[in-house]
Amino acid sequence: MRFVSRAIELRRVVVTGLGVVSPLGNDVATTWQGLLKGTSGIRPVERFQVDDLPVRFAGQVTDFDPTTVLDRREVRRYDAFLQYTISAAQQALEDSQLAMPLRNPDRVGVLIGTGIAGLESMLENCGALVTRGPSKVSPFFVPTTIANMASGLVSIRLGAQGPNSCVVTACASGAHAIGDACCSDRS
Repeated sequence: MRFVSRAIELRRVVVTGLGVVSPLGNDVATTWQGLLKGTSGIRPVERFQVDDLPVRFAGQVTDFDPTTVLDRREVRRYDAFLQYTISAAQQALEDSQLAMPLRNPDRVGVLIGTGIAGLESMLENCGALVTRGPSKVSPFFVPTTIANMASGLVSIRLGAQGPNSCVVTACASGAHAIGDACCSDRS
């Protein structure tokens, strides 16, 4: 057996801006205040019918207006998870005070962590397929349900041309995203 020794270069990952869309609030300040107060984001489900379900409560985003960051055409095309992602990314960009347009777009990357993607669109389109046939499935079905569309759309909006990736590891996604950013080979 042969062991290879490899020098590990310590690198810094700097979080330059914060953005949040959550059941506690649709911005960092509101979410943070809710956390400090011990507020629960869990409440009765209101977005769909739950009469026949054994569980009738969940953590849902409320009072979110996607038109604050997207035009109406984009709102129709993008699943809620993409709308939330773009809103949080816009908040993080504003919080970072990063000068736009980017001076060195090839040195700016986007790495987003998510637990899952596009559930609303998945359910809607699977229902349409079963009840009304294949012709009623949206042509945007796949693009709105794949997780890496989040980092792709944010990169396009920023003009970022550096590394682009999406980590999908359930509850560990945020930690993995930071770890992956730390281990990126781009300097």
